[in-house]
Amino acid sequence: MNQAEHSLKTFYTTKVSPCDYFPDRLEAKTAADLNGAAAQAWANVLSRAGFRRSHNLCYIPSCPICHACVSVRIRVQDFKTSKTMKKVIKRNCSTRLSVVPNVATAEQYALFKVYLEKRHAGGEMEKMEFEEYRAMIEDSPIETILLELREMDKLIAVMLTDVLDDGVSAVYSFFDPAAEKRSLGTFMILELIRLTKEHRLPYVYLGYLIRGLSNMAYKERFKPLEYYCDGKWVASFAD
Repeated sequence: MNQAEHSLKTFYTTKVSPCDYFPDRLEAKTAADLNGAAAQAWANVLSRAGFRRSHNLCYIPSCPICHACVSVRIRVQDFKTSKTMKKVIKRNCSTRLSVVPNVATAEQYALFKVYLEKRHAGGEMEKMEFEEYRAMIEDSPIETILLELREMDKLIAVMLTDVLDDGVSAVYSFFDPAAEKRSLGTFMILELIRLTKEHRLPYVYLGYLIRGLSNMAYKERFKPLEYYCDGKWVASFAD
């Protein structure tokens, strides 16, 4: 199935509003509704064009001036685990990873709330009730899974992941903030890379690298990265 077999997708641009990341800048997005029989085919195509999924929409930044957000993906077959990453894997060798359906649970939600309280206090997501969390996890018109990481029987990390024809897309993740020294966020990406390599798929899509924002810099540790710039994926980009 490809997009040529279906009617053209309608795109729209959101209203310009204050940026969530840079208070002195304005943001806007170009988005498309994924709903319909060709949802998976469109998700595949749009992901390769730098778009990200949220609920039933795929979007890409189309800010009037700023171009700080750059879509990135890991070239899985060429990925090399660094010494630091090997230590992260060793620190988490007692954990068990499960791939489960994208169904929201009270256990996940409790971990999600603790994570937001400790890591993103005051943000809009901290106000999310369970039904809103359920919508984030379950409202997907395409193939979507959850990675759950446990130590013994305790849930310590979750990653919401879309399955594409050329890889996987890490949509959102959260983890036990009390285990900060174990680098669970990094470990979950490493596990996603491992699973993707096992299925012989070429890419892990990591979303947007935001230039000038230190808490997004971790994505550049997963080399080799490709960056979506000027309509194509490239091995590097210039400011």
